[in-house]
Amino acid sequence: MATCDLKLGVVGLGALGRPMAVNLINDGFRTQLHNRSRAAEAGMDLAGAHRCASPAEAANDVDVLLLCVSDDDAVEAVLFGAGGASEGLRPGCVVLDCSTISPAKAIDCAERLSLMGVSYLDAPVTGGTEGAKAGSLTVLVGGDASALKQVRPVLEVIGRTVHHFGAVGRGQQVKAVNQVLVAGSYAAVAEAMALGQRLELPMQQVVEALKGGAAGSWALNHRAEGMLAGTYPLGFKLALHHKDLGIALSSAASVQLELPISRLVLQQEAELMGRGHGDEDVSALHRQYETIT
Repeated sequence: MATCDLKLGVVGLGALGRPMAVNLINDGFRTQLHNRSRAAEAGMDLAGAHRCASPAEAANDVDVLLLCVSDDDAVEAVLFGAGGASEGLRPGCVVLDCSTISPAKAIDCAERLSLMGVSYLDAPVTGGTEGAKAGSLTVLVGGDASALKQVRPVLEVIGRTVHHFGAVGRGQQVKAVNQVLVAGSYAAVAEAMALGQRLELPMQQVVEALKGGAAGSWALNHRAEGMLAGTYPLGFKLALHHKDLGIALSSAASVQLELPISRLVLQQEAELMGRGHGDEDVSALHRQYETIT
């Protein structure tokens, strides 16, 4: 059990938020939880935490409020909507926002919370559900160094590595770079698997041969076999990556940069979402080749 005396609030118990909360509870942190769908708060893995009826209740008297929700609108509602966390936060606490949102929204949240004496860190994560369960996420942080020091015990439980990039918003900008890389690598693996299948190559052997060469990547190592089998176990939802890639393209546009590969993947994802595959893993990009003859 941890000797840390930090009291935590956690809002957002989705594919990443729930395992993060479980790890914090198991490490001994006093934790109070809220999720928009209250059923997500149930389960023996969360039994050590206090269930709360609203973000405001989850934020009451905490040292750190961890958010892991879907988008800008969700962060706005959780922090500043009716029953929002801003009603319960006290001066001196830190909002640790692990959501992936636009840099502008992160900066806006930080400015509004600072008027209340509350610090804000944008701290998006990468590593998927596997990393969230293992406590091995990579955390990309923007914000004040003293606030980062305050939440360090929390980050050491949920992440293997923590990287500080400067002011609020910088963490989200680095996450945008990450999502561009994810787009390209997953799309490339999907194309490569489709080509090998069409050529009727022994694809299990092909994948093993290529993992250790210049073409090796996380996507090849962890998602190629699922693509070949036509199964897409959830690591990160395609619909959420689509949202993140939109943020990346907006960031690129703000500095007059065109990203043609990312824009093509954005279009492919939109088409798959239109076919009902938005809740599948990003590796479902391989599905687009099922109908190509």
